[in-house]
Amino acid sequence: MANDLNGLIDALPGLVWTAGLDGKVDFLNKRWQEYTGVGLPEASGHGWTATIHPEDRTELIERWRSILETGVPQEMDARLRRFDGTYRWFLLRTAPVHDAQGRIVKWCGINTDIEDRWRDEEALRLREGRFRLIVEGMPAFVTLRTPENELEFASRQVLDYFGASLEEMKAWGTEHTFHPDDRACVNAALKQSIDTGEPCDVEVRRLRADGVYRWFHMRGCPLRDSEGKIILWYLLHTDVDDRRRAEDLLAGEKQLLEMVASGSKLPQVLDALCRLGEMISEGSRCGILLLAPGGNTWQHCIGPSLPPAYSDIVHGRPAHETSSPGGLAACLKAQVIISDLRSDSRWDLQGWRDLALAHGFQSCWASPILSRNQEALGTLDFYQCEIATPTPFQRELMRQLTHIASIAIERARAESALRRSETFLAEAQRLSSTGSFSWRVATDEITWSEQTCRIFGIDPGIPVTLDFIASRVHPDDLPLMADMLAHAHGDGSDFEYEHRLVMPDRSIKYLHMLAQGTRDQDGQLEYIGAVRDVTQTRLSEEALSKVRSELAHMARVTSLGALTASIAHEVNQPLSGVITNASTCLRMLAAEPPNIDGASETARRTIRDGHRASKVITRLRALFGKKETLAEWVDLNEATREVIALSMSELHRSRAVLRQELADDLPNVMGDRVQLQQVILNLLLNASEAMSGVHDRPRQVVIKTHRDDEECVRVTVQDAGVGIDPKDMDRLFEAFYTTKSSGMGVGLSVSRSIVDSHRGRLWAAVNDGPGATFSFSIPLVPGTTPKG
Repeated sequence: MANDLNGLIDALPGLVWTAGLDGKVDFLNKRWQEYTGVGLPEASGHGWTATIHPEDRTELIERWRSILETGVPQEMDARLRRFDGTYRWFLLRTAPVHDAQGRIVKWCGINTDIEDRWRDEEALRLREGRFRLIVEGMPAFVTLRTPENELEFASRQVLDYFGASLEEMKAWGTEHTFHPDDRACVNAALKQSIDTGEPCDVEVRRLRADGVYRWFHMRGCPLRDSEGKIILWYLLHTDVDDRRRAEDLLAGEKQLLEMVASGSKLPQVLDALCRLGEMISEGSRCGILLLAPGGNTWQHCIGPSLPPAYSDIVHGRPAHETSSPGGLAACLKAQVIISDLRSDSRWDLQGWRDLALAHGFQSCWASPILSRNQEALGTLDFYQCEIATPTPFQRELMRQLTHIASIAIERARAESALRRSETFLAEAQRLSSTGSFSWRVATDEITWSEQTCRIFGIDPGIPVTLDFIASRVHPDDLPLMADMLAHAHGDGSDFEYEHRLVMPDRSIKYLHMLAQGTRDQDGQLEYIGAVRDVTQTRLSEEALSKVRSELAHMARVTSLGALTASIAHEVNQPLSGVITNASTCLRMLAAEPPNIDGASETARRTIRDGHRASKVITRLRALFGKKETLAEWVDLNEATREVIALSMSELHRSRAVLRQELADDLPNVMGDRVQLQQVILNLLLNASEAMSGVHDRPRQVVIKTHRDDEECVRVTVQDAGVGIDPKDMDRLFEAFYTTKSSGMGVGLSVSRSIVDSHRGRLWAAVNDGPGATFSFSIPLVPGTTPKG
């Protein structure tokens, strides 16, 4: 009998060994010795470690010591040397052997080759005493069946799992403990193995004594005698429930994420998530409590297996630490495990605890659902109908489900916020008459917002092309569009321009467009921009320009009084010359003989003085005449000299000394010549008046022109007067504000308005010494700076 048992142990599909309490090996089955080429004498004690790969040896010895100290069996992977020097990976399983008092008396282990699982296994011959000792200590379920498929033997773990004796299990038959959905598969696999003699390998669910099904990997192999006849079938059952549930969880997570990505509604996603939790954690009831944005009140309860009253009892109520386990989890942002609801009476939410107990729930596990910035979005609650705490797998399950729930909730809220933002944007575009567009340059694919379509007067569904846009553009602005297209196809830089549309009813619209060039992931150029209907703004600006011109004309006429003496002097000089020259000419003609040459020269001087008077009158008419604003190229040096000529007598009368510093080769600017001359005149007269009370220093006025930082032309008027009080600096250019005793406060205000209309800037500064400096600058037209 002993020889039979030794033969059976030697035939087990693995390398079997036993060790004493001190960890020293005292038994090796034949397969172990044959595989390693090491006999029991050499391997006994700790000699077996020589067969372990050097890289795995230290860690394996440490873990073996830990097992001996703690008495807790473990599984280890290590490489074992074969007799020919080849190393192969093995799964090393250990288990303690207890005596009748539960004390560990021996250690048993089995090494399974996991590099070649489908290798033919050698026939096993069992020896009853040692076989039971070894099998009972193996970390797996072992059963033996006859060639007729009748149960012959079951290990202690099998009997404990099913809660039955061997005789009771023999009476059950083959189908009793298998899940109904797996019975047909099991019967077919066993029948095929019995008919063919081939091993069977299936994964099935088996019913535990407490009514819970768990997944097992069942592998059956035949044991043959020396003649090859099957004398026994041995079946090894390995619990793979955690792995199968992890696989089911992974498949469920994939399905949930697909639902999120496809835009399924949030309640549908969360309902499917709860069902997945209930399927993976059998016997659990799963629910999700959502928090309203801000996290202060409960918003909704989702739970396919929870009563509708759950949603009614939490909706709109505050979420605080004593409201429910979910409330505590949301406040702490940590998992809360209540294993016995009946003995825990701290929850004061009206009816919550009573409702849970009424539905048979004995325990509640609540996990917070947190956003990426750790904001509480809600809780995932698992309910059990018995007093229980979660297993490590269930804790991990809740962690993974809350992560998916947070993704779904954040995406749903982001999409809701996006739709709300799009609604606000569409309304804002409508109110501001601003539309948006995109244009892919390579394909001329154009996308317009609804407001852009509204501006161009088309329905949103109509395809937009460049030809259609050109058909709406004012004929005079088509060159602008061509320039924009050439610019866009060039370097891809940003652009901004204004143009007009001719609508089907022949009305004119003014548009302001700007766009920014970007590159997509393929490097293709795309413009994202905005277009605004500025028709009312342009019409208002035209009206404002007309009013500004009239006001400027009034200011010029007002300045006429101050220039009366100057104008009289300017006109009187050439007229006096005309009279004198005419009298001289008459005397020369009346002489005997007449002085014809002298009379001719005097006549020429008369004509010259007449032209001088005419030019003075022409300048006055231009400066003080009322006409529409005219944009033209203006030489600010020449315009300044004309103003100086008109105001020179007034400057002399006030004893002001004028110094001119006009830059050579000054670029022309685009603007209204008369309006710019009015600004210069106003600054000169103000400088003269500012020095009327100065008697202790020269009354010097300096007027300068120069090009300013390559972008504009500046005109500066500097006086040596009384200066400017810093507290008045901010109000100098306000309408009707003046520091003069007899001033109207209009000149500087009108001057700034004129400069602003030229896109320029007018400002004042206090001199280091006495007096003040007023300057204005007019921008140059990019790329074109004609000279005077």
